[in-house]
Amino acid sequence: MVCYSPKSTGKPMNNQDLSTFNILPKRHWIALGLTSLFVAALLILIPVQQELERRTFAYELPVPATQTSSPADTLPDWTMKAVKPGDTLAQLFQNQGVSPQVLYKLTQSKHGKVLNKLNPGDKIGFQLDTGKKLTAFRLEKSLFESFEFSATDKGFESHNILLEPDIVETFAQGTIDSSLFETGLDSGMSNNVIMKLATIFGWDVDFALDIRQGDNFSLIYQEKYLEGKKVGDGDILVARFENHGNTYTAIRFEDAKGYSQYFTPKGLSMRKAFLRTPVDFTRISSRFNLSRKHPILHKIRAHKGVDYAASRGTPIKSAGDGKVIFAGRKGGYGRVLIIQHGTRYTTLYAHLKAFRRGIRVGKRVKQGQVVAYVGSSGLASGPHLHYEFRVNGRHRDPLRVKLPHAKPIDKKQKEHFLHYAQVMVMRLESHLFGDYFASR
Repeated sequence: MVCYSPKSTGKPMNNQDLSTFNILPKRHWIALGLTSLFVAALLILIPVQQELERRTFAYELPVPATQTSSPADTLPDWTMKAVKPGDTLAQLFQNQGVSPQVLYKLTQSKHGKVLNKLNPGDKIGFQLDTGKKLTAFRLEKSLFESFEFSATDKGFESHNILLEPDIVETFAQGTIDSSLFETGLDSGMSNNVIMKLATIFGWDVDFALDIRQGDNFSLIYQEKYLEGKKVGDGDILVARFENHGNTYTAIRFEDAKGYSQYFTPKGLSMRKAFLRTPVDFTRISSRFNLSRKHPILHKIRAHKGVDYAASRGTPIKSAGDGKVIFAGRKGGYGRVLIIQHGTRYTTLYAHLKAFRRGIRVGKRVKQGQVVAYVGSSGLASGPHLHYEFRVNGRHRDPLRVKLPHAKPIDKKQKEHFLHYAQVMVMRLESHLFGDYFASR
Protein backbone atom coordinates (compact mmCIF):
# COMPACT_ATOMS: atom_id res chain seq x y z
CA MET A 1 0.00 0.00 0.00
CA VAL A 2 1.26 3.50 -0.82
CA CYS A 3 0.66 6.36 1.75
CA TYR A 4 1.02 10.13 1.28
CA SER A 5 1.72 12.65 4.04
CA PRO A 6 -0.22 15.92 4.32
CA LYS A 7 2.87 17.92 3.36
CA SER A 8 3.94 15.55 0.59
CA THR A 9 4.79 16.73 -2.86
CA GLY A 10 3.29 13.58 -4.23
CA LYS A 11 6.16 11.16 -3.55
CA PRO A 12 5.43 7.97 -1.59
CA MET A 13 6.49 7.97 2.09
CA ASN A 14 9.35 5.70 3.01
CA ASN A 15 9.57 3.58 6.15
CA GLN A 16 11.26 6.41 8.09
CA ASP A 17 8.39 8.78 7.31
CA LEU A 18 5.86 6.16 8.45
CA SER A 19 7.70 5.61 11.71
CA THR A 20 7.66 9.36 12.38
CA PHE A 21 3.94 9.43 11.58
CA ASN A 22 3.27 6.63 14.05
CA ILE A 23 5.38 8.21 16.83
CA LEU A 24 2.75 10.94 17.57
CA PRO A 25 0.29 9.81 20.27
CA LYS A 26 -3.35 9.28 19.25
CA ARG A 27 -4.57 12.06 21.58
CA HIS A 28 -2.36 14.55 19.73
CA TRP A 29 -4.06 13.69 16.47
CA ILE A 30 -7.49 14.15 18.10
CA ALA A 31 -6.43 17.56 19.47
CA LEU A 32 -5.06 18.51 16.06
CA GLY A 33 -8.37 17.53 14.42
CA LEU A 34 -10.44 19.59 16.87
CA THR A 35 -8.17 22.59 16.36
CA SER A 36 -8.59 22.30 12.61
CA LEU A 37 -12.38 22.22 12.98
CA PHE A 38 -12.30 25.32 15.23
CA VAL A 39 -10.19 27.24 12.72
CA ALA A 40 -12.52 26.22 9.88
CA ALA A 41 -15.55 27.39 11.89
CA LEU A 42 -13.91 30.75 12.49
CA LEU A 43 -13.19 31.12 8.79
CA ILE A 44 -16.90 30.52 8.08
CA LEU A 45 -18.39 32.61 10.91
CA ILE A 46 -16.22 35.71 10.60
CA PRO A 47 -17.54 36.66 7.14
CA VAL A 48 -21.13 35.96 8.31
CA GLN A 49 -20.67 38.15 11.38
CA GLN A 50 -19.11 40.88 9.26
CA GLU A 51 -22.10 40.70 6.89
CA LEU A 52 -24.55 40.98 9.79
CA GLU A 53 -22.66 43.97 11.19
CA ARG A 54 -22.60 45.54 7.77
CA ARG A 55 -26.36 45.14 7.34
CA THR A 56 -27.14 46.41 10.84
CA PHE A 57 -24.88 49.38 10.39
CA ALA A 58 -26.39 50.19 7.03
CA TYR A 59 -29.93 49.99 8.53
CA GLU A 60 -29.04 52.49 11.25
CA LEU A 61 -27.38 54.97 8.90
CA PRO A 62 -29.39 58.11 8.05
CA VAL A 63 -30.59 58.38 4.47
CA PRO A 64 -27.89 60.01 2.29
CA ALA A 65 -28.54 63.62 1.29
CA THR A 66 -29.13 62.63 -2.32
CA GLN A 67 -31.98 60.27 -1.26
CA THR A 68 -33.75 62.31 1.40
CA SER A 69 -37.54 62.22 1.43
CA SER A 70 -39.91 64.69 3.02
CA PRO A 71 -42.97 63.57 5.00
CA ALA A 72 -45.14 64.73 2.12
CA ASP A 73 -43.53 62.15 -0.16
CA THR A 74 -44.09 59.26 2.29
CA LEU A 75 -47.25 57.15 2.14
CA PRO A 76 -49.32 58.03 5.26
CA ASP A 77 -50.64 55.49 7.77
CA TRP A 78 -54.20 54.16 7.76
CA THR A 79 -56.83 56.71 8.71
CA MET A 80 -59.32 54.51 10.59
CA LYS A 81 -62.93 55.45 11.22
CA ALA A 82 -65.69 53.57 13.05
CA VAL A 83 -68.94 53.24 11.14
CA LYS A 84 -71.85 54.88 12.98
CA PRO A 85 -75.60 54.21 12.59
CA GLY A 86 -76.82 56.00 9.46
CA ASP A 87 -73.39 56.14 7.80
CA THR A 88 -73.19 55.11 4.15
CA LEU A 89 -70.06 54.04 2.33
CA ALA A 90 -70.68 56.64 -0.37
CA GLN A 91 -70.78 59.44 2.20
CA LEU A 92 -67.68 58.15 3.99
CA PHE A 93 -65.77 58.03 0.71
CA GLN A 94 -66.94 61.53 -0.16
CA ASN A 95 -65.70 62.77 3.21
CA GLN A 96 -62.24 61.47 2.25
CA GLY A 97 -62.42 63.15 -1.15
CA VAL A 98 -62.61 59.82 -3.01
CA SER A 99 -64.84 59.77 -6.09
CA PRO A 100 -67.85 57.45 -6.57
CA GLN A 101 -66.06 55.95 -9.60
CA VAL A 102 -63.28 54.66 -7.32
CA LEU A 103 -65.84 53.19 -4.94
CA TYR A 104 -67.49 51.42 -7.85
CA LYS A 105 -64.15 49.88 -8.86
CA LEU A 106 -63.75 48.59 -5.31
CA THR A 107 -67.12 46.88 -5.45
CA GLN A 108 -66.10 45.11 -8.65
CA SER A 109 -63.12 43.39 -7.02
CA LYS A 110 -63.13 39.80 -5.75
CA HIS A 111 -64.50 40.68 -2.30
CA GLY A 112 -66.35 43.80 -3.39
CA LYS A 113 -69.76 42.46 -2.35
CA VAL A 114 -68.79 42.72 1.33
CA LEU A 115 -68.92 46.51 0.95
CA ASN A 116 -72.68 46.27 0.49
CA LYS A 117 -73.04 44.96 4.06
CA LEU A 118 -71.62 47.81 6.11
CA ASN A 119 -72.73 47.63 9.76
CA PRO A 120 -72.40 50.03 12.70
CA GLY A 121 -69.24 49.12 14.59
CA ASP A 122 -67.30 48.12 11.47
CA LYS A 123 -64.09 50.05 10.94
CA ILE A 124 -62.82 51.42 7.64
CA GLY A 125 -59.39 52.76 6.73
CA PHE A 126 -58.03 54.74 3.79
CA GLN A 127 -54.52 55.11 2.37
CA LEU A 128 -54.14 58.12 0.11
CA ASP A 129 -51.08 59.32 -1.76
CA THR A 130 -49.98 62.96 -1.94
CA GLY A 131 -52.49 63.62 -4.68
CA LYS A 132 -55.37 62.30 -2.54
CA LYS A 133 -55.61 59.25 -4.79
CA LEU A 134 -56.81 56.08 -3.05
CA THR A 135 -54.04 53.49 -3.03
CA ALA A 136 -55.52 51.07 -0.48
CA PHE A 137 -58.69 50.54 1.55
CA ARG A 138 -59.35 48.39 4.61
CA LEU A 139 -62.61 47.12 6.11
CA GLU A 140 -62.48 45.52 9.56
CA LYS A 141 -65.58 43.44 10.29
CA SER A 142 -64.20 42.25 13.62
CA LEU A 143 -60.94 41.69 15.43
CA PHE A 144 -60.64 38.42 13.55
CA GLU A 145 -61.74 39.30 10.03
CA SER A 146 -60.83 42.13 7.69
CA PHE A 147 -60.68 42.87 3.96
CA GLU A 148 -57.92 44.81 2.22
CA PHE A 149 -58.16 46.36 -1.24
CA SER A 150 -55.03 47.54 -3.10
CA ALA A 151 -54.95 49.68 -6.24
CA THR A 152 -53.51 48.14 -9.42
CA ASP A 153 -53.29 49.23 -13.04
CA LYS A 154 -56.51 47.30 -13.75
CA GLY A 155 -58.51 48.42 -10.70
CA PHE A 156 -58.30 46.89 -7.23
CA GLU A 157 -57.26 43.49 -5.94
CA SER A 158 -58.67 42.31 -2.61
CA HIS A 159 -57.77 39.91 0.16
CA ASN A 160 -59.79 38.40 3.01
CA ILE A 161 -57.65 38.31 6.17
CA LEU A 162 -58.74 35.86 8.88
CA LEU A 163 -57.03 35.68 12.26
CA GLU A 164 -57.46 32.64 14.50
CA PRO A 165 -57.35 33.54 18.20
CA ASP A 166 -55.64 31.32 20.72
CA ILE A 167 -58.21 29.59 22.94
CA VAL A 168 -57.35 29.32 26.63
CA GLU A 169 -59.53 27.38 29.08
CA THR A 170 -60.09 29.14 32.40
CA PHE A 171 -61.53 27.92 35.69
CA ALA A 172 -63.53 30.20 38.00
CA GLN A 173 -65.56 29.73 41.15
CA GLY A 174 -67.26 31.89 43.72
CA THR A 175 -69.53 31.90 46.75
CA ILE A 176 -72.22 34.56 46.64
CA ASP A 177 -72.43 36.99 49.53
CA SER A 178 -74.17 39.87 47.74
CA SER A 179 -75.06 39.17 44.10
CA LEU A 180 -74.03 36.89 41.26
CA PHE A 181 -72.73 39.87 39.30
CA GLU A 182 -70.41 41.17 42.03
CA THR A 183 -69.15 37.70 42.96
CA GLY A 184 -68.52 36.88 39.30
CA LEU A 185 -66.45 40.02 38.82
CA ASP A 186 -64.46 39.24 41.98
CA SER A 187 -63.78 35.78 40.50
CA GLY A 188 -62.22 37.31 37.39
CA MET A 189 -65.17 36.71 35.07
CA SER A 190 -66.27 39.30 32.52
CA ASN A 191 -69.81 40.71 32.28
CA ASN A 192 -70.32 38.55 29.20
CA VAL A 193 -69.42 35.30 30.96
CA ILE A 194 -71.59 36.18 33.98
CA MET A 195 -74.59 36.77 31.71
CA LYS A 196 -73.95 33.48 29.89
CA LEU A 197 -73.85 31.66 33.21
CA ALA A 198 -77.16 33.25 34.26
CA THR A 199 -78.71 32.32 30.91
CA ILE A 200 -77.65 28.66 31.19
CA PHE A 201 -79.26 28.25 34.63
CA GLY A 202 -82.04 30.81 34.08
CA TRP A 203 -84.70 28.12 33.63
CA ASP A 204 -83.99 26.63 37.06
CA VAL A 205 -82.87 29.64 39.10
CA ASP A 206 -84.57 33.03 39.35
CA PHE A 207 -81.51 35.26 39.72
CA ALA A 208 -83.66 38.21 40.81
CA LEU A 209 -85.48 36.45 43.65
CA ASP A 210 -83.96 33.03 44.43
CA ILE A 211 -80.30 33.91 45.06
CA ARG A 212 -79.24 33.46 48.68
CA GLN A 213 -76.03 34.14 50.56
CA GLY A 214 -73.89 31.01 50.38
CA ASP A 215 -75.04 29.95 46.91
CA ASN A 216 -71.99 29.06 44.85
CA PHE A 217 -70.89 28.36 41.30
CA SER A 218 -67.93 26.89 39.43
CA LEU A 219 -67.21 26.69 35.72
CA ILE A 220 -64.65 26.10 32.99
CA TYR A 221 -64.91 28.59 30.15
CA GLN A 222 -62.89 29.79 27.17
CA GLU A 223 -61.00 33.05 26.68
CA LYS A 224 -59.70 34.30 23.32
CA TYR A 225 -56.23 35.80 22.88
CA LEU A 226 -54.46 37.49 19.96
CA GLU A 227 -50.71 38.05 20.27
CA GLY A 228 -50.89 37.47 24.01
CA LYS A 229 -53.71 39.98 24.59
CA LYS A 230 -57.21 38.94 25.62
CA VAL A 231 -59.70 39.94 22.94
CA GLY A 232 -62.89 38.19 24.01
CA ASP A 233 -64.64 35.29 25.67
CA GLY A 234 -65.60 31.95 24.22
CA ASP A 235 -68.09 29.37 25.42
CA ILE A 236 -68.75 28.00 28.87
CA LEU A 237 -67.81 24.31 28.59
CA VAL A 238 -69.13 23.00 31.91
CA ALA A 239 -70.71 24.76 34.88
CA ARG A 240 -72.25 23.99 38.26
CA PHE A 241 -74.58 26.15 40.36
CA GLU A 242 -75.75 25.42 43.91
CA ASN A 243 -78.91 27.25 44.97
CA HIS A 244 -81.01 26.60 48.10
CA GLY A 245 -79.23 23.26 48.55
CA ASN A 246 -80.05 22.16 45.01
CA THR A 247 -77.17 21.47 42.61
CA TYR A 248 -77.50 22.07 38.87
CA THR A 249 -74.81 20.98 36.40
CA ALA A 250 -74.66 21.93 32.71
CA ILE A 251 -72.38 20.55 29.96
CA ARG A 252 -72.05 22.16 26.56
CA PHE A 253 -72.32 19.59 23.77
CA GLU A 254 -72.02 20.11 20.01
CA ASP A 255 -73.71 17.63 17.71
CA ALA A 256 -72.51 16.36 14.33
CA LYS A 257 -74.21 19.28 12.55
CA GLY A 258 -72.35 21.87 14.63
CA TYR A 259 -75.39 22.84 16.74
CA SER A 260 -74.60 23.22 20.44
CA GLN A 261 -76.78 23.10 23.55
CA TYR A 262 -76.39 22.68 27.29
CA PHE A 263 -77.51 19.43 28.89
CA THR A 264 -77.60 17.89 32.35
CA PRO A 265 -75.13 15.02 32.98
CA LYS A 266 -78.03 12.63 32.20
CA GLY A 267 -78.68 14.19 28.80
CA LEU A 268 -81.73 16.36 29.59
CA SER A 269 -81.77 19.81 28.03
CA MET A 270 -80.98 22.72 30.37
CA ARG A 271 -83.22 24.75 28.10
CA LYS A 272 -86.79 24.36 29.23
CA ALA A 273 -89.82 24.75 27.00
CA PHE A 274 -90.44 28.17 28.62
CA LEU A 275 -88.50 31.13 29.95
CA ARG A 276 -89.00 31.70 33.66
CA THR A 277 -89.34 35.48 33.14
CA PRO A 278 -90.16 37.01 29.73
CA VAL A 279 -88.87 40.52 30.44
CA ASP A 280 -85.88 42.25 32.06
CA PHE A 281 -87.48 43.87 35.10
CA THR A 282 -86.51 46.02 38.07
CA ARG A 283 -88.84 44.33 40.57
CA ILE A 284 -91.97 42.21 40.91
CA SER A 285 -94.73 44.65 41.77
CA SER A 286 -97.45 42.05 42.31
CA ARG A 287 -97.37 38.27 42.68
CA PHE A 288 -99.85 35.52 41.90
CA ASN A 289 -102.63 36.06 44.50
CA LEU A 290 -106.23 34.86 44.30
CA SER A 291 -107.30 37.30 47.07
CA ARG A 292 -105.57 40.50 45.99
CA LYS A 293 -107.23 43.91 46.23
CA HIS A 294 -107.09 45.65 42.82
CA PRO A 295 -104.99 48.87 43.07
CA ILE A 296 -107.38 50.90 40.89
CA LEU A 297 -110.80 49.30 41.41
CA HIS A 298 -110.16 48.84 45.17
CA LYS A 299 -112.06 45.55 45.08
CA ILE A 300 -110.96 42.03 45.83
CA ARG A 301 -110.07 40.61 42.45
CA ALA A 302 -107.94 37.52 41.92
CA HIS A 303 -104.52 38.31 40.46
CA LYS A 304 -103.85 35.27 38.29
CA GLY A 305 -100.43 36.28 37.10
CA VAL A 306 -97.28 38.18 38.00
CA ASP A 307 -96.64 41.88 37.44
CA TYR A 308 -93.08 42.85 36.46
CA ALA A 309 -92.25 46.53 36.92
CA ALA A 310 -90.19 47.79 33.98
CA SER A 311 -89.72 51.06 32.13
CA ARG A 312 -92.03 51.89 29.25
CA GLY A 313 -90.85 50.38 25.97
CA THR A 314 -88.86 47.53 27.55
CA PRO A 315 -88.83 44.55 25.11
CA ILE A 316 -90.98 41.55 26.04
CA LYS A 317 -89.85 38.09 24.89
CA SER A 318 -91.97 35.09 24.07
CA ALA A 319 -91.64 32.60 26.93
CA GLY A 320 -91.53 29.70 24.48
CA ASP A 321 -91.99 28.54 20.91
CA GLY A 322 -95.57 28.91 19.80
CA LYS A 323 -98.27 30.62 17.74
CA VAL A 324 -100.01 33.95 18.36
CA ILE A 325 -103.72 33.31 18.96
CA PHE A 326 -104.72 36.82 20.11
CA ALA A 327 -103.26 40.29 19.57
CA GLY A 328 -105.57 43.18 20.44
CA ARG A 329 -107.42 44.88 23.28
CA LYS A 330 -109.13 43.01 26.11
CA GLY A 331 -110.96 45.22 28.65
CA GLY A 332 -108.91 46.25 31.69
CA TYR A 333 -105.91 44.31 30.35
CA GLY A 334 -105.46 46.94 27.63
CA ARG A 335 -103.34 45.65 24.76
CA VAL A 336 -102.96 41.90 25.13
CA LEU A 337 -100.94 39.21 23.40
CA ILE A 338 -101.75 35.51 23.89
CA ILE A 339 -99.45 32.76 22.59
CA GLN A 340 -100.35 29.08 22.29
CA HIS A 341 -97.53 26.62 23.05
CA GLY A 342 -98.42 23.15 21.85
CA THR A 343 -101.73 21.76 23.05
CA ARG A 344 -101.44 22.31 26.83
CA TYR A 345 -99.85 25.70 27.45
CA THR A 346 -100.69 29.36 26.79
CA THR A 347 -99.02 32.55 27.96
CA LEU A 348 -100.63 36.00 28.22
CA TYR A 349 -98.89 39.40 28.13
CA ALA A 350 -101.00 42.45 29.11
CA HIS A 351 -100.89 46.27 29.50
CA LEU A 352 -98.64 46.46 26.44
CA LYS A 353 -97.50 49.68 24.84
CA ALA A 354 -97.33 48.08 21.39
CA PHE A 355 -96.78 44.83 19.54
CA ARG A 356 -93.57 44.30 17.64
CA ARG A 357 -93.90 44.80 13.89
CA GLY A 358 -95.14 41.64 12.19
CA ILE A 359 -96.75 40.16 15.31
CA ARG A 360 -100.29 39.15 14.45
CA VAL A 361 -102.72 36.26 14.92
CA GLY A 362 -101.35 33.10 13.30
CA LYS A 363 -97.71 34.28 13.50
CA ARG A 364 -95.28 31.64 14.79
CA VAL A 365 -92.69 32.86 17.28
CA LYS A 366 -89.53 31.43 18.85
CA GLN A 367 -88.54 31.31 22.49
CA GLY A 368 -86.77 34.56 23.41
CA GLN A 369 -88.06 36.44 20.35
CA VAL A 370 -89.20 40.01 21.11
CA VAL A 371 -92.98 40.15 20.58
CA ALA A 372 -94.14 43.34 22.34
CA TYR A 373 -93.13 46.28 24.56
CA VAL A 374 -93.98 47.23 28.16
CA GLY A 375 -96.68 49.87 28.58
CA SER A 376 -99.57 50.87 30.83
CA SER A 377 -102.62 50.38 28.63
CA GLY A 378 -105.92 49.40 30.27
CA LEU A 379 -106.38 49.55 34.06
CA ALA A 380 -102.72 50.00 35.03
CA SER A 381 -101.27 52.34 37.66
CA GLY A 382 -97.94 52.51 35.81
CA PRO A 383 -95.83 50.79 33.17
CA HIS A 384 -95.42 47.07 33.84
CA LEU A 385 -95.95 43.66 32.28
CA HIS A 386 -98.81 41.49 33.53
CA TYR A 387 -97.82 37.90 32.71
CA GLU A 388 -100.01 34.80 32.99
CA PHE A 389 -99.14 31.14 32.53
CA ARG A 390 -101.91 28.62 31.85
CA VAL A 391 -101.83 24.82 31.75
CA ASN A 392 -104.87 23.20 30.10
CA GLY A 393 -106.69 26.52 30.54
CA ARG A 394 -105.98 26.78 34.27
CA HIS A 395 -103.91 29.63 35.70
CA ARG A 396 -100.65 28.61 37.36
CA ASP A 397 -98.15 30.72 39.27
CA PRO A 398 -95.40 31.53 36.70
CA LEU A 399 -92.81 31.76 39.49
CA ARG A 400 -93.54 28.30 40.90
CA VAL A 401 -94.85 26.15 38.08
CA LYS A 402 -92.51 23.31 37.12
CA LEU A 403 -91.37 23.99 33.59
CA PRO A 404 -91.12 21.09 31.12
CA HIS A 405 -87.76 20.25 29.55
CA ALA A 406 -87.01 20.85 25.90
CA LYS A 407 -85.92 17.97 23.67
CA PRO A 408 -83.21 15.79 25.33
CA ILE A 409 -79.99 14.57 23.75
CA ASP A 410 -80.46 12.56 20.55
CA LYS A 411 -80.58 8.81 21.27
CA LYS A 412 -77.94 8.13 18.63
CA GLN A 413 -75.48 10.42 20.43
CA LYS A 414 -76.44 9.70 24.02
CA GLU A 415 -73.72 7.10 24.71
CA HIS A 416 -71.05 9.42 23.35
CA PHE A 417 -72.49 12.34 25.31
CA LEU A 418 -72.65 10.44 28.62
CA HIS A 419 -68.94 9.59 28.35
CA TYR A 420 -68.07 13.17 27.39
CA ALA A 421 -70.20 14.57 30.23
CA GLN A 422 -68.46 12.31 32.75
CA VAL A 423 -65.06 13.55 31.61
CA MET A 424 -66.11 17.23 31.79
CA VAL A 425 -67.60 16.85 35.28
CA MET A 426 -64.40 15.13 36.44
CA ARG A 427 -62.35 18.00 35.04
CA LEU A 428 -64.48 20.53 36.91
CA GLU A 429 -64.24 18.55 40.14
CA SER A 430 -60.46 18.18 39.78
CA HIS A 431 -60.20 21.99 39.85
CA LEU A 432 -62.50 22.17 42.87
CA PHE A 433 -60.60 19.52 44.82
CA GLY A 434 -57.28 21.05 43.80
CA ASP A 435 -58.31 24.45 45.15
CA TYR A 436 -59.74 22.83 48.29
CA PHE A 437 -56.51 21.00 49.21
CA ALA A 438 -54.41 24.03 48.25
CA SER A 439 -56.32 26.09 50.81
CA ARG A 440 -55.86 23.56 53.63
